[in-house]
Amino acid sequence: MGTSAAPDPQDLATFLASHGGPFYELQARLRLLHEQSLRVRSRAVIFVAIAWGVPFLLGLPASLSLQSGSYLTDLSVWTRFFLAIAAFILAEEQVEQGLRNRLEQFVRAPLLTPESLPTAAAAVSAALKNRDSPLAEMIAFLLAAGAAVSSFLLMKSADVSSWAVVQSATANELTASGWWSVWVSLPICYFLMFRGLWRHYVWARLLRRIARLDLRLVATHPDGKGGLGFLAEYPNAYMFFVFGMSSLVAAALGKNFIHGTVSIAVFGTVMGGWLAIVIVLFALALSAFSPPLAKLKQRTLLGLAAEATRYHRSVERKQLGRNIVAQGEDEIDDGLTDPTKLFETARKLSSVLVSRAAIVPVAAAALVPFAVTGVAWLPLKEVVDLMKKLLLV
Repeated sequence: MGTSAAPDPQDLATFLASHGGPFYELQARLRLLHEQSLRVRSRAVIFVAIAWGVPFLLGLPASLSLQSGSYLTDLSVWTRFFLAIAAFILAEEQVEQGLRNRLEQFVRAPLLTPESLPTAAAAVSAALKNRDSPLAEMIAFLLAAGAAVSSFLLMKSADVSSWAVVQSATANELTASGWWSVWVSLPICYFLMFRGLWRHYVWARLLRRIARLDLRLVATHPDGKGGLGFLAEYPNAYMFFVFGMSSLVAAALGKNFIHGTVSIAVFGTVMGGWLAIVIVLFALALSAFSPPLAKLKQRTLLGLAAEATRYHRSVERKQLGRNIVAQGEDEIDDGLTDPTKLFETARKLSSVLVSRAAIVPVAAAALVPFAVTGVAWLPLKEVVDLMKKLLLV
């Protein structure tokens, strides 16, 4: 979908989060994908083959070894070049469909006033322009290159030989597999991560602009979120993406386990801290709707409270023939209805969209790589108990 056309209100229902941008166009030219299909499964296989398979082939026959320090026994190789890259690619389809479904609900419900639709469409057009930003992808590439340089320097200063580096008394030398992993595999992995984070930032900004529009919310909606309960579950569209990021962090933690520098207490702290970071990542986007929901709750309760006063004064006059205080103000009105249930429902309205029940899937995706890493060195029961506690917080 182009970004140069005049804003159309229906654009709100056709936001494609994983389309557009130089990297997308490059893949389209290479026929790895097309506009109607992201082909995430075949692309995941291709990118994993480039990032994980090529270093494996370059290192043969030593790559087949299962000794310590070999390619197949290196946890970081599996997490960064296999799991993370596959997860980032597979996440594209899940994210795009999940976000599009949420935006469609704004039109389907409808939750926007007719006067707000052109502004919302303009916000989508601006988001699409930011999504396609060449500068953003260049910055993502530079950050990935920085990670590659850092890895290269670490390998050059390594004190032991491995599949990636051969240590010598004069200077460490990278193997063919090491060179490929540093300058090809690692940049692909981190580029996909930074690119995905940028696009989530674009989505978060779009939500904040929509939150400032006139929303047709109702405090007594059964979802307890004013009709926005569907939006609270959008983080689950990022399950694969979060799994990929968590795999990278867990791999770094696993290296510390190998050297015996991480205790059970530290493991739990890092695990909980990472979960908090993931939740905050999504909470910041959803927090834009807290002010309008809080205002909706306040205004609705005041309105229903006034209606309840009129109703119960009418009932009092009907039962007693008069009001206990301020007698003779009004006549009995049999047309009033009891707003008590509506008042109680409105009082339960939450202005915070993030909730444990809504994000359990993405929270589990954030913790699973840590749990897998932990059970290699810690008792399984302790790791499982820790994971359960964090999911129940």
